[in-house]
Amino acid sequence: MKKLLVIASTMVALCGLAAADIQAPPGSQYTATRKLGRAVSNILYGFMEIPEQMVRKTDDYGRKAGWSYGVVDGTSRGLRRLGYGFYELVTFTCPTYRGTFRPPYEKCGLDNRIEMNVKDGLSEFPPELGPETYYTHTRSQGY
Repeated sequence: MKKLLVIASTMVALCGLAAADIQAPPGSQYTATRKLGRAVSNILYGFMEIPEQMVRKTDDYGRKAGWSYGVVDGTSRGLRRLGYGFYELVTFTCPTYRGTFRPPYEKCGLDNRIEMNVKDGLSEFPPELGPETYYTHTRSQGY
């Protein structure tokens, strides 16, 4: 009986610890400084959409589409990034999007906003040309 009581009290204590796991809310990583950084990067690097869209349209539709449709689409996306950049630069201290500092682009285009899909819409930060650096670890040896 004593073993059963010890096991039961241990299980209750472990379940209590698991239920008391307090995590940060989902929007806590979006702050005013991140909004300012997003604004500056959209203003300075928004034009990178032009070569990025040229490469994507060339891969999808061919060279002629890359040099025509890619340039037009990239220019349009670059100008949208520039507009969002200045808007977020002016309002970086205010939580403007639904009371948060999240980017104003929606995940779905139901209310005529830009989609967040990387292939069809804008991502949070502008694309980078060259090798993509998503990984912080490398196989090279440092001294």
